[in-house]
Amino acid sequence: MRAAAGPRIAPLPAGEWSEEARTALRGHVARIDQYLSGQPDAPTMPPVLGVLGRHPQLAGAWLQLNGVLLNSTVLDARLRELVILRVAWLAGSDYEWRQHARIGREAGLSAEQIEGVVRGPDASVWCSNERTLLRAADELMSSKTLSDATWEQLARFLDDRQLIELLFVVGAYLCVALVFNGAAIPAPHPPNGAPEGHPRRPEDRG
Repeated sequence: MRAAAGPRIAPLPAGEWSEEARTALRGHVARIDQYLSGQPDAPTMPPVLGVLGRHPQLAGAWLQLNGVLLNSTVLDARLRELVILRVAWLAGSDYEWRQHARIGREAGLSAEQIEGVVRGPDASVWCSNERTLLRAADELMSSKTLSDATWEQLARFLDDRQLIELLFVVGAYLCVALVFNGAAIPAPHPPNGAPEGHPRRPEDRG
């Protein structure tokens, strides 16, 4: 994985945001006007939003989909975060891992379970349904489809809407991971006590 010194696409400075870009993010990002206020006490904008500010039309469309997956989901939030963390680990996305380790804890994942995501479906911390979800994420990431056996196991505890959403969650968060990785967008520095950054794979360790 590339160890970038900085982003390949610089976040758009607050003073350069067009009204189109501001409008695209309003309704999707609650604090957008605070981020862009230019005041000394303005909160620091997440780097990914600064990059999206350079493409308002795409930003608005993406954030609308992301809002459905995060805020109007029919999947249990804890299970959704379990899948997203597995995607983040397999895709090697530090940014996505940091963000969703935090969200996963808020949704009810324990520290042991977040650590277990790295070990995968065979870790001892999972129940049968959780193992099936992790196996589904692994299959989709590796072969870009699901085996009949895994689909049948998923259908025992997920309805049609949840199955559709599961596929979108894996695809959408792989997409985000590729943007983070490809554009070398750095993860925001976590505050004290925040979850650790993306654990390194054995092949990445010196």
